[in-house]
Amino acid sequence: MRLDNFIIMPNHVHGIIIIDNSNNISYVILPIGIMIILKYNSINMIKLIKNLRQTLSDNSNEQLRITTQHFFKEGVQCYGIRSATVGKIGKEYFKSIKELSKAEIFGLCGELWQSGFIEESIIACDWSYNLNKKFEPADFRVFERWINTYVNNWASCDTFCNHTVGKFIEMYPTYLTELKRWTQSKNRWMKRAAAVSLIVPARKGLFLKDILEIADILLLDGDDMVQKGYGWMLKVASQKHQEVVFEYVIANKTLMPRTALRYAIEKMPAELRREAMIK
Repeated sequence: MRLDNFIIMPNHVHGIIIIDNSNNISYVILPIGIMIILKYNSINMIKLIKNLRQTLSDNSNEQLRITTQHFFKEGVQCYGIRSATVGKIGKEYFKSIKELSKAEIFGLCGELWQSGFIEESIIACDWSYNLNKKFEPADFRVFERWINTYVNNWASCDTFCNHTVGKFIEMYPTYLTELKRWTQSKNRWMKRAAAVSLIVPARKGLFLKDILEIADILLLDGDDMVQKGYGWMLKVASQKHQEVVFEYVIANKTLMPRTALRYAIEKMPAELRREAMIK
């Protein structure tokens, strides 16, 4: 076994990847010291990402790229591609990797997240959600790391948390305590994630007690992205639990920032909205 057959590279999902070019096998050393063998040739994985990025570049539109920037206060990187087109591209490429292991697909997702481009993050969100039937508790730390390290705008945060994290929480509700821990983060996107991860469960009427607890913790947060996040969570919860959420809003309206309050009552009847807005 010759050393020059090997490529050693750090990887933010797994720890260290060692690529054996002579046998087209990748050995992954996890941070906890366990080694697993990936079936898919990592050279092919690198080529797939390169081809995907070329496809995105080929579909980019400079005017749309400039227009997209207007939706974000913070600077964002984007190709300038409509959401429907990004979805189609991601779906087409997923066909070629759907037989890979979850670890391998998560590795590809991690590479997409690392780029910082919104379109690549959206594809990573879709690919990770496609694996929801295979989610297991250990995946939570991967998801948490992606949010804390790579999420830097509301679109990536909401797409990932609404679907991938939201589905995970439905499957493993004991992790609701972890969402509450996120509310204490110094990272604005972790705090927003704590709320928006419960949007889809809230549509089903789930986790009302936890939703109100998270709203309590975030109630006085001064960040408008966090306010909009928990206000949106309350709005969705109100569609199944209008009376409870309305009572919560009334009890807290003198403290709740007006941005969060407006979001929370948006779907309520006009007379309730008027009452909630009276100072």
